[in-house]
Amino acid sequence: MSKKKDDNSRGGSIAVNKRARFDYQIDERFEAGIALQGWEVKSLRDGRVSFGESYALLRNGEAFLFGAQISPLLSASTHVVADKLRNRKLLLHKSELNRLVGAVERKGYTVIPISMYWKGNKVKVELGLAKGKKQHDKRDAEKNKDWERDKGRILRERNK
Repeated sequence: MSKKKDDNSRGGSIAVNKRARFDYQIDERFEAGIALQGWEVKSLRDGRVSFGESYALLRNGEAFLFGAQISPLLSASTHVVADKLRNRKLLLHKSELNRLVGAVERKGYTVIPISMYWKGNKVKVELGLAKGKKQHDKRDAEKNKDWERDKGRILRERNK
């Protein structure tokens, strides 16, 4: 008999922050580990995460993820108090933290989570160093996206 591999724990996306690309201009990306408790990992395997409203905060040389909601499973242990909105520590190298702190304090950037995914048996968070878009920037991005879609349709019809 062959064992069937669990696709959720071997790679792939857990959650994606779709609003991040719409609201922010992402200039640089970082990969960070995240400190989780056991019940949180089980909930992530079940897909019980929402971090559309979350952000990363840099404090005292450490990075924390605020606002990410990981809902506990119904079968979670009764002796563990499961706080679904607790702040989770992000694990970055010192040089990456220093670079992020410099960009946030001097250049006015913000650090936002873009996606959460499995890398082997570990959970990783992709962080983006971003600046907020203005309303007219969002309109321009929408126009360009529409034009690229229409251009593809025109070329497909022409090549038939």
